[in-house]
Amino acid sequence: MLEKRPVDTDYPEQFLCRSEELLERDKAIVFDVLQWGEPAHAFALRIDSVAVAYLNRCAHVPTEMDWQPGEFLDSSKQYILCSIHGAAYEPSSGHCVAGPCGRGKLTPVTIQEREGRVYWYPSRHTQPPPAPSKSHLPENE
Repeated sequence: MLEKRPVDTDYPEQFLCRSEELLERDKAIVFDVLQWGEPAHAFALRIDSVAVAYLNRCAHVPTEMDWQPGEFLDSSKQYILCSIHGAAYEPSSGHCVAGPCGRGKLTPVTIQEREGRVYWYPSRHTQPPPAPSKSHLPENE
């Protein structure tokens, strides 16, 4: 989704992947975030040639939805499907279309694609995780 950068954060844009890594209705790119200060995951997909991203949290019950790492789409590749309760979401909007999610909606993560790269933008509630400290890096890095 091409959206304006949020103005409620001091964090810069975050590089996610090269455009060619985000294949049409294929495996998602999963990435770490902090949601309300707590570790969480988000994911990005390409749907109808547009990059979209959401927090990996079902609107029905706050649990991660992928049935295998990065696998969010149903067998027909038409809907994002929660592996726990079967809630189905429209991939381009995140709106619930079937299952126990009612009128719920996935939490979007602002994403932008330009010059062959995909970036995500932190918000007040969704931020990048802290960088690992040098004391936790292996010696050869």
